[in-house]
Order: sequence, then C-alpha cells, then structure tokens
Amino acid sequence: AALLTLTRKRGAATYAQTLQNIPETQVTTLENGLRVASEESSQPTCTVGVWIEAGSRHEDAKTNGAGFFVEHLAFKGTKNRPGSAFEKEVESLGAHLNGYTSREQTAFYIKALSKDMPKVVELLSDLVQNCALEDSQIEKERGVILQELKEMDSNLTDVTFDYLHATAYQGTALAHTVEGTTENIKRLTRADLASYVDTHFKAPRMVLAAAGGISHRELVDAAKQHFTGASFAYKGDSVPALKSCRFTGSEIRARDDALPLAHIALAVEGPGWAHPDNVVLNVANAIIGRYDRTFGGGKNQSSRLAALAVEHNLCHSFEPFNTSYSDTGLFGFHFVSDPLSVDDMMFCAQGEWMRLCTSTTESEVTRAKNYLRNAMVAQLDGTTRVCENIGSHLLHYGRRIPLEEWDSRISAVDARMVRDVCSKYIYDKCPAIAAVGPIEQLLDYNRIRSAMYWIRF
Repeated sequence: AALLTLTRKRGAATYAQTLQNIPETQVTTLENGLRVASEESSQPTCTVGVWIEAGSRHEDAKTNGAGFFVEHLAFKGTKNRPGSAFEKEVESLGAHLNGYTSREQTAFYIKALSKDMPKVVELLSDLVQNCALEDSQIEKERGVILQELKEMDSNLTDVTFDYLHATAYQGTALAHTVEGTTENIKRLTRADLASYVDTHFKAPRMVLAAAGGISHRELVDAAKQHFTGASFAYKGDSVPALKSCRFTGSEIRARDDALPLAHIALAVEGPGWAHPDNVVLNVANAIIGRYDRTFGGGKNQSSRLAALAVEHNLCHSFEPFNTSYSDTGLFGFHFVSDPLSVDDMMFCAQGEWMRLCTSTTESEVTRAKNYLRNAMVAQLDGTTRVCENIGSHLLHYGRRIPLEEWDSRISAVDARMVRDVCSKYIYDKCPAIAAVGPIEQLLDYNRIRSAMYWIRF
C-alpha cells in the first residue's frame, strides 16, 4: 500500500505545476510572411499543419463552397505527386492526414513520427502550393460533395446552426454555409477553384504550426526550403480586407411536424475573438452548463437549468455556445425537445439568461471557473490538439496565449463581472432564432423578445 501511494504521488502534478511546465511556443516569421510556430516536447510523434485565413466568409454568393471543394481536392494529388501518389506517400510514413474548412479558416495537418517532420513539411508545402485540381478529380469529388450535402440535411443540429447564421448575418458572407449550395457545387469550374487558391493560399495569411518531438530550428529550416513558391507570397497587399458582417435580430422557422423532435437555437451578438469579454461569457456558459438525457445525477446536477430539465422533462439535451469570429460572434444556446415542451424549455432557458444578468452568485462563478480550468488543461491532450491550438491562436490573436495568462484571466472573473457583461450582451437585446421540426408551440418572435428583459418594480 505504501509503495502504491508513493507511485501515485510521484506521477501526479498539481494544476499550478502543469501550467508552469508547459514548453514555450516559439514563433518565427519568414521573409515571405509565413509564420512558423512550434511547441517542443519529448513525444515520439509530432503533428504539423498549415492553418490558412480562408473560409466561407471569404466567398461570395456565386463562389460559396469553393473552399470546401478545394479541401476535398487537396488530398487527390498535386502537380508533383499526381493521382493517388500523394496519399500513398503519406501512408508509407504511417502518418495520418486530415483537414477541415470553417467560416474563417482552412487547415491541413499530418500526424507522424517526429523523425519524419522534414518530409511532412515537404508534403504540406506541396499540398498548399501545387494542388493539381485535375478535371477528372473535380468531377469525381463533385459527386461526393453532392452526396455529402444530402447526408448533412439529416443532421438537424448542423442545419439549425446554418439557419441561425443565415438569419443573424443575413445578406453578408457569414450567412453562407461552409459547404456551399447544391447549385454552386454543380456549377463551380476548375477556373473558380484555381482562382480561390491563387487568391487565398498565400504565405502572409498562413501559419505553419507543429507540436511534439521536433526542433523549432529544424522546422524553420524545412519551411524555408519548401514554402518558397514564386506565386506563394503577395507582391502587394498581404491580406484582402474582410467585409463587415452586421448582426440582425430575426428568425428562421422550418416547421416539419413529421419530425419527432424540435431543434431550437437562440443567440445574441457576441464579441470577436480577441475581445476580453469572451472569458466572462465562457464563465457564464459554464454556469448554465449542458445536459443530455444520458447524463447521470438526475435533479442533483449543479446546473440549475439541467435540474429543471430533469424535474419537468423539458428537453432531450441543451448546450450553450459562444462562437466567435474576427469582429463578431454568436452567444446563445441550443436545445432539442419534444413538440409539447418547446415553450416551457424556452421560458426556463431565457429565465436563466435573466438570472445571469441580475443575480449570479459567487459560488456559481467559482464552480464555473474550475470547469473552465479543466477544459483548458484538456487542450494539452495530444500533439494534434496542441498543434491546432497554436495554429488557430496565431490566426485569431496574432500570438499563442499561454495557459498561465488564460488562468489569470479566468481567476479575475467574479460575480459582478458576469452580471455586468451578461447585461451588456443579453439584457433587452434582439435575438436571432432558428427553429427546425415540430415547432408549432414556439411562441411568436415578439413574445420571445419580451422575455429578454424583466419588468422589475
């Protein structure tokens, strides 16, 4: 027993020790504007990726979906590695290749053995600089994407959030879906895709990020060797200016009584990535908590809204969100409920918002801050999550914010700050609403708007 106790103590690290022992993130900017950032560790593996400031927000109504299309084609061969040669070369390393496209960024990353880092950098540079965009592959992937779009229609959570963006940012680029429309996917040509790559896949708007058992100097040397294409850097302005996206309080309702459950999302305008209010809003969301019927605990859960959901059978699940973009954001909650519980769940959820604005307690804030700290330390789990953290931070903030700094920001939040910031963004604001499914019981927009404040005497 004594030996087991000794072993456990030796393997444990306190929260403070964990924050202090995180390796420094090293950043180097090359002459062409490419930022190279890495965190070194003793891991036998590494994750290396390219994060690009390009997404559906950079498209217009006619080219919406081009970025998602390019992401599909990126793995289907380059000018130097035609056809399936690119994929075979990745597989020969025993590596894992992945990528994604969002509204403001695109990423391609490879997880491999640390010794293969120079080869991984070469493959990534070939992918972003020499994408082949072969006509045969374009037609093949066009069919694949159209099938994906059909399948996405069955994911009502994603559909609801796409509707939420469409109504909150109507008439602007943030209203576009990431995947694009069926009409656009059928119509996009090779010239459209090549124009998207030539415009956005440029060094000044890219970050080459790495995490794991690698040397920063070797990473920089590999980047200097491979990210040197003549068309890779802008000759003039480095980044086209983003068009502003104005938030609008409005709603979209897609009623379908044949569906078993209603999906409802409600949001107000939140701050952009770099705004300090985001930390306070994340604490507020942690106070609200999240719930799913598969959770244990019953009515004894720390979240008041979860306890109400269990006691009165209000919903199948709910989750708050704080989605940030460069200059704006969506702060809100999403829930899934039976048709006859929609009104009650909306009433209780909006009531929790009003309580955040008026009567948040210190004990709730303390619990929420501990929850955020746990979520923050979870970012250290694996080289891929660390690499993504580095790449996203450099695009969003221009630097990687250390966990110690995040911890100090979280520690500074108190109940008064939560009440003040929530009042600033929530109280008496016009929300955006998206609803899908059997939503007959969802009240009129004006009734929902009237619940965004309390009449107090």
